[in-house]
Amino acid sequence: MYKVAIIEDDQPTSGQIRDWVLSAATDIQVEQWFTRDDAEAAIAREDYDLVILDIELGRDRHAGVAIINAINKYGRGTPVLVVSAMPATIYRGIMKALDAWDYLQKTTFEEPEFIDTFLEMLRAAKARRQSAAQRQPENDELSIDPLHQGAPFWRGKRVNVPLTAQRILAVLHERRGEVVSYDELFAAVKSGRNRENIRKHISTLREAFRELDEHFDCIENVPMRGFRWINSGAKT
Repeated sequence: MYKVAIIEDDQPTSGQIRDWVLSAATDIQVEQWFTRDDAEAAIAREDYDLVILDIELGRDRHAGVAIINAINKYGRGTPVLVVSAMPATIYRGIMKALDAWDYLQKTTFEEPEFIDTFLEMLRAAKARRQSAAQRQPENDELSIDPLHQGAPFWRGKRVNVPLTAQRILAVLHERRGEVVSYDELFAAVKSGRNRENIRKHISTLREAFRELDEHFDCIENVPMRGFRWINSGAKT
């Protein structure tokens, strides 16, 4: 079963989205949340395969943004579809910058467009599951989802880092043993393309790994050049 969260304060709209989701696939379990507090509590305890949410919940005009940030905080790579009445010309780019999968503006789309988008997300969720099933973290120190959207594992334990830090980690690990320049790492971030910002992301990565392994030292600083991923014990 695939678990889907629908976060929408308008109950008729939530019910319609639920019915569309259940008509699109048979192996779906839907949970509906109507307030920001309930939704954030659910996000904290559940690893949803997909999330569908509105930006505005009740009087909280930016509840959806906070919820997406919470999802990103846990580093689960959960595909998020935003369904909102806010103008798509303004908010689609904002939601994309927050790593939302897509943005549909209410009253401007029909059921077939929604279902096509949902099925595309479901295929990504299935690929994510298959990748996780094939992963063998107990045999490898670092395991990264090849889609670069799932949380990495260090010695079998989930490393909770934001998506931008995940992208930087993926680049370093893919080029392990090589120096990755600042300019090359800039391509992994969507904003703040400067050395100080890259160093902050590296610091976030190191702290996250050291929460699991106090002796972690695989990200090496190469002065004036960039950073390098080295295997444990490889320093000479």
